[in-house]
Amino acid sequence: MIDNPYTPIKTEVVGVNEESPTIKTVSLKPEKPLHFKAGQFVEMTIPGVGEAPFTPSSSPYEKSKLEISIMKAGRVTAKIHDLKKGDIVGLRGPYGNEYPLSEFEGKEILLVGGGVGLAPLRALFLALVHDMDKYKNITFCCGSRTPSDIIYKDCVLDKWQKMNKKVKFRITVDKKDNNWKGNVGLVTTTLDNLKIDLKNSVAIVCGPPIMMKFSTFKLLEIGYKNEQIYLSMEKNMSCGIGKCGHCRLGNFYVCKDGPVFRYDRINNIHEIWD
Repeated sequence: MIDNPYTPIKTEVVGVNEESPTIKTVSLKPEKPLHFKAGQFVEMTIPGVGEAPFTPSSSPYEKSKLEISIMKAGRVTAKIHDLKKGDIVGLRGPYGNEYPLSEFEGKEILLVGGGVGLAPLRALFLALVHDMDKYKNITFCCGSRTPSDIIYKDCVLDKWQKMNKKVKFRITVDKKDNNWKGNVGLVTTTLDNLKIDLKNSVAIVCGPPIMMKFSTFKLLEIGYKNEQIYLSMEKNMSCGIGKCGHCRLGNFYVCKDGPVFRYDRINNIHEIWD
């Protein structure tokens, strides 16, 4: 009997953390191991409601559970935000291609993200610091609308910079409050005056399409080449296995050929930023 690829694994919710007013991170423990690599995604099923694709935000080296960060944006995500410890959901996957870590070895790593787009970058970041001796250093540029919208405060505050001198964060908000002492401006402003050897660097970008578009253009402006930029294109994915066609991007299916793409593979596709 052939396994049904649409049958999810029974999964228990073991924790829920409110990251911001609109984003929650759900900790999940599948009844069977579900091992992913940074950049891959899973399909999460809410019984009686539907399913949606999400990229895990936890370390790929954490085998007993995984975390998924979700912005409340529709019917399925609203139900996910109502989940409580002990609830049962379904997971299937992982699907798609991961970040090519072997190609990053020996290089300076620049991560650029905003909003819930930081989810894949958090998984990547945790994978990188797990083997930090393989990489020159990491610069993580993060953008949020306001200080209260900053997610993963365990990652983006001083903890990792204090633990490892090869890690540096550049954090910005669009609009400050009375307590914010950091940079104010779009995430592209964090790309000014980078102290990075551009010839020996890769940049990885994930976030809302408009943010990815202008961050990519900024990277090109400051000297990165097309082949040095990697994008996480989580675009209109539905079935996860290349059957429905919703995620078509030029001649690619994002769910099968991505969601991680090197920019030189897709830069000539007209609808890339739609």
